[in-house]
Amino acid sequence: MKRLASARWKGDLKTGNGIMSTETKTLNEAPYSFHTRFEEGNGTNPEELLAAAHAGCFSMALSLTLAGEGLTAEEINTTCTVTIERGEGGFEITGSHLVLRAKIPGADKAAFERAAQAAKGGCPVSKLYKTNITLDATLES
Repeated sequence: MKRLASARWKGDLKTGNGIMSTETKTLNEAPYSFHTRFEEGNGTNPEELLAAAHAGCFSMALSLTLAGEGLTAEEINTTCTVTIERGEGGFEITGSHLVLRAKIPGADKAAFERAAQAAKGGCPVSKLYKTNITLDATLES
């Protein structure tokens, strides 16, 4: 299985701009620029897309690990914050923080925490990152 996305950039870093698209056209010529990445502006940026990918991947991985515990979630809500900072060699992603709120009928705290930790380490996007991944998980009733 392969997935395709593309980006086109015109100009220099600070005053240039670009667009990003996905093969499915879910993202279709979405604008991005220095301002949308490092300041506030209309459009997207690579880190926002990485955060969305990590939140979505983790949520799906959690549903799989819950099944291994004999559980099915009523609802899984995950947000992700990707941090980018300037390092010695330039900008780098220094963290991906997941915040999970889930409603899982019949789940006890131990099973929930086992499943959440397994999903954190097992989702393909987590495996892609070479950074610190943290998780705050809350089981709601």
